[in-house]
Amino acid sequence: MKLIRIGAGAGYSGDRIEPAVELAEKGRLHYLVFECLAERTIALAQQEKHKDPNAGYDPLLEARIEAVLPACRNNQTRIITNMGAANPLAGAEAAREVARSLGFAGLKIAAVTGDDVLEAVRRIDLSLDEGGAVSALGERLISANAYLGVKPILDALIADADIVITGRVADPALFLAPLIYEFGWALDDWNLLGQGTVTGHLLECAGQVTGGYFADPGIKDVPDLARLGFPIGEVSEDGKLILTMVEGAGGCVNTATVKEQLLYEIHDPTRYLQPDVIADFSRVRIQEAGKNRVQVDGGRGSPKTGSLKTSVGYTNGYVGEGQISYAGAGAIARGKLALDIVRQRLGLMRLTMRETRFELIGLNALHGDRLSQGHDPYEIRVRVAARTETMSEAVKIGNEVETLYTNGPAGGGGAWKSALPVVSIASALIPDAVVEPSVTVLAV
Repeated sequence: MKLIRIGAGAGYSGDRIEPAVELAEKGRLHYLVFECLAERTIALAQQEKHKDPNAGYDPLLEARIEAVLPACRNNQTRIITNMGAANPLAGAEAAREVARSLGFAGLKIAAVTGDDVLEAVRRIDLSLDEGGAVSALGERLISANAYLGVKPILDALIADADIVITGRVADPALFLAPLIYEFGWALDDWNLLGQGTVTGHLLECAGQVTGGYFADPGIKDVPDLARLGFPIGEVSEDGKLILTMVEGAGGCVNTATVKEQLLYEIHDPTRYLQPDVIADFSRVRIQEAGKNRVQVDGGRGSPKTGSLKTSVGYTNGYVGEGQISYAGAGAIARGKLALDIVRQRLGLMRLTMRETRFELIGLNALHGDRLSQGHDPYEIRVRVAARTETMSEAVKIGNEVETLYTNGPAGGGGAWKSALPVVSIASALIPDAVVEPSVTVLAV
């Protein structure tokens, strides 16, 4: 039976590059996929594109392509990635320059566009899941990107692209598309598409399924995390998946790591809504198939909804923050006094603050006063943060914490401050009929 091996080269924008190189060199891959987009990532990338029309793609795109392309060319491995972010065409041009600098002629690099639906969202005035309509955002609206499905990636593969660079697509679609292409699956074979979505979901976060974000010393031990290897999906024509990794890499693949990743970010396991299928994970079977080999099957599906999730990015005020540390005897008392001083100071200044946080990191920052009991730390860190309407107000938050150096309790040190605009994300559904993806192929 035909087998396709797909490696996951990244689980987020800033992920390590070395494990992807290890996959490219030793993984015997047909495809290497880099999944690098989060909801806020593309809104921030849109801001960069507004400043510079040649920007807006992933800042590590060139470095990643340069690192893996020699091995991928040598092993005839195709690359698929959403590192195009807000500007897939510019990302494809950048990848072409990398390929030329490495002396690789004859390559085809495809850019998938069409996920930018800002004008359509404005025209239709979509309702936001969080309440209200897009029009209510006014000038604060930054971006609107629909989650595309497999179709434009399939078109790029049919055009013999060696590298496919997309913007916003559904994460599992990056992995599902090559399976459909290689096996000739029908786009209405819902059970195969559902099982293929299981594969994509398990691989999309890279090191999470090989023990990263899983390890808990003494409870869930993972070997050699500093050399964590990224996963390989070995998929057969009937959709069955073997999850594995490169021999000798750090980390592990077992039923526990796979089960945790299967549940990751899933609300209703019977209705995981995707652009191409409604996947049903409720009957998935997971079983050991050898050392660092886990078999997964049983994914099913039903017809797609006809709507595409759309991430709408908008400016939502500013956040000011300040931190300072206290240690030794009386650290907690001094930290509480520091918080009280800053709280009073901000009140005297009559700042307009929508949200505030006054906390002691090491004591109550994660779980609040009610749950954070039973220990007396030797050192704590004061943190004050607030959301404001203007940047000038946000700057004052950190300034007041910094003044604790000379105007607060004894022994404060390591003060730090920042003031930044807030980019928030809302979600909406757009009819897929109004979204028009396209593929541009560049020759090297």
